[in-house]
Amino acid sequence: MASTTDGVELRGSAARWGPLWGSRPGDWAQSEEQQVPTYQAALERVQIGPGQCVLDIGCGVGVFLHLVADRGAQPFGLDASESLIAAARERLPHADLRVGDMESLPYEDDTFDLVTGFESFFFANDMVAALREAGRVAKPGAPVVIQVWGPHERNDLEAMKAIVRRFFPPRPADAPAEPDYSEPGVLEHMATEAGLDPGSTFESTWSYEFGDEETVRRALVAPAGIAALVGPDREDDVKDAIVNGLATHRTADGSYRLQNTFHSLIARAR
Repeated sequence: MASTTDGVELRGSAARWGPLWGSRPGDWAQSEEQQVPTYQAALERVQIGPGQCVLDIGCGVGVFLHLVADRGAQPFGLDASESLIAAARERLPHADLRVGDMESLPYEDDTFDLVTGFESFFFANDMVAALREAGRVAKPGAPVVIQVWGPHERNDLEAMKAIVRRFFPPRPADAPAEPDYSEPGVLEHMATEAGLDPGSTFESTWSYEFGDEETVRRALVAPAGIAALVGPDREDDVKDAIVNGLATHRTADGSYRLQNTFHSLIARAR
């Protein structure tokens, strides 16, 4: 499967996920802009400073890269979605931001001082192949931050994910089986297979907060193109199901607070 966007031919996971993730960039931004705690947790554990080059794979609307730029580093971003890259360009008009495939990165070997993927690598058809590419473009010894969801029982959004998971496009028949990435040793094993040297792991716990029910309804059908996947005839039904599933996380003032834990590995390129 292949598609063309922003003048670039996309294959595999980018062709599959790019149009979906980009279907409602403004609504997705409401969630991405709240992810600063997880970005800061990663930046506290790596050494990034002026003049260094940082690549964020699956950069979305560019919130993490904005923090990178604030530290004087040079931000580079890649995403499968043309509309998310357009939103990131508004935030970071001077950054190098591209549409492309994480399994075939459009960069030279040994280019970056840091490569990151926040909840993005597992959207690859072959996550090990995507990690191998991340290691290829990282300088020898440079950190590669791999973030995934933490244990299911520590994520309030599991209720929403259970409702929408059946609408997701199936994995390609030849794609490797998808493991539970939060299980001990899983990321380390995949990093080793990809030619990276696994290092330390850490977890970060923080909350998404949405002011009212209508905001929840908009925001939580934006990730992964959920609204596009369910279609206009079923969108309200799915929104209703999400709101009902998250009822216990509604506060006294009508807002929603959804606490989640994320698991990360800092590997090193060889």
